[in-house]
Amino acid sequence: MKNFEGRVAVITGGASGIGRATATLLADRGCSLALVDINPERLEEAAQEFSARGVKVSTHVVNVASAEEMAALPAAVVAAHGAVHILVNNAGVSVSATFEDHSLEDLQWIIGINLWGVIHGCKFFLPELRKADEAHIVNISSMFGFIGVPSQSSYCATKFAVKGFTEALWSELHDTNIGVTSIHPGGVNTNIAESMRSYDDKVRDATVKGLAQSRPPSMIAEVLVKAIEKNRLRAIVGIEAYIADWMKRLFPVTTHKIMVKRMSGFASGK
Repeated sequence: MKNFEGRVAVITGGASGIGRATATLLADRGCSLALVDINPERLEEAAQEFSARGVKVSTHVVNVASAEEMAALPAAVVAAHGAVHILVNNAGVSVSATFEDHSLEDLQWIIGINLWGVIHGCKFFLPELRKADEAHIVNISSMFGFIGVPSQSSYCATKFAVKGFTEALWSELHDTNIGVTSIHPGGVNTNIAESMRSYDDKVRDATVKGLAQSRPPSMIAEVLVKAIEKNRLRAIVGIEAYIADWMKRLFPVTTHKIMVKRMSGFASGK
């Protein structure tokens, strides 16, 4: 997609973090915005900011884990904007716990948002995207879609699944009007750590501190928009994500041993 002028972008988790940064860049390129989030206050704040800049924006308070709510979303977006050209499935959450300690409730919560949210977005928006002359789907995975790490079994499971799902979807749509991309960031300074469900306060505090010192969401947004423009299957952001990808291919067992050691030190604050 070379020209963004007049396009309509739907962004889940669009009120903050990577979603809001992506909305900003797409608006700068001429897109109208349909911002989707579960937080009405942040949505309203974002909408006011974009409206003040003269950007056409609609807001939609939706739980992406709900098939019923997501099924109704395309009609609401089309009613507000007339079409859909770009879908960014960005909404995500995290749980920090060993699998043994992990509750089924938290597993259902994270899978519902991180995986079913992506599936719902793709499933329900595909009919509208097919109507466009040119369209694109972006699904946010993670460097943890390349490698499994301690205390992140559920998060890794969802991000591995998003990666595989996106690659399969690309293979089905690559010769159509719809491009498909997965994004694999390393650490990003977003509020995902604030909403993280953690079974260990030390881990939560260390995660919040670590992410606060990591790259800004705008860096991921820049790579994401370029990936749409270049019609890339995937984009990796951050040296640690590149290292995880290549080391896992070349030295799978050694890489896991290193990650276990690093994550243990991270949790202890060392």
